[in-house]
Amino acid sequence: MIRTLLTILIFSFIAGCTPLQKSPGAISTYDFGVLYPSTKETATTQTPQSQHDKKSLLIADVTSPAWLDNTAIHYRLMYHNPAQTFTYGNSRWIASPAALFTQQLRNQIVSQLNEYVIKDSSAAKTDRTLDIELKELVHVFETAADSHVVFGLRASLIERNSRKLLAQKDFSISEKAPSADAAGAVSAINTASNRLIGELVNWLNSVSLGN
Repeated sequence: MIRTLLTILIFSFIAGCTPLQKSPGAISTYDFGVLYPSTKETATTQTPQSQHDKKSLLIADVTSPAWLDNTAIHYRLMYHNPAQTFTYGNSRWIASPAALFTQQLRNQIVSQLNEYVIKDSSAAKTDRTLDIELKELVHVFETAADSHVVFGLRASLIERNSRKLLAQKDFSISEKAPSADAAGAVSAINTASNRLIGELVNWLNSVSLGN
């Protein structure tokens, strides 16, 4: 009887401890961080325009290739197999990178362009559309301790009625990661995103004034 009670107590103890031992790690979620407007940089490229000369611009939803159309944070080990990509197991974006960049771009670009900016295609008829396609967003490890992120995209300015391509440019930003983990990747991507938006604004102002 005593042996039976001891056996039951031992199995109960093991059963109670097992969930604690196998409990998965918490998932960390990230976005693209805080926007830092580069007002000094963009102000030099802007030229006052009359209300009559201003064009209206629709910022379309950013698109991405299938491998980026999810919430995973990707990394690549150049010293191991450059052709293979991995994802961080316990870290995620809160939405797809395309959705996060769309929101950030729209919030930032409104105050920095010499054009009327429209965020929603159903709101009004516009003169032009800005199409953005993400091409690359990955944390690249040259060595186990030395890494950077690559944030690349293609921007196309299109006349909305005729669908004529007015201008197109590829952008790519490389930013050193402060640490060799998902948090370091996110920090570098946040910085790269702000730099990309600054370059996009300058480019849009230059091509808009020329067309």
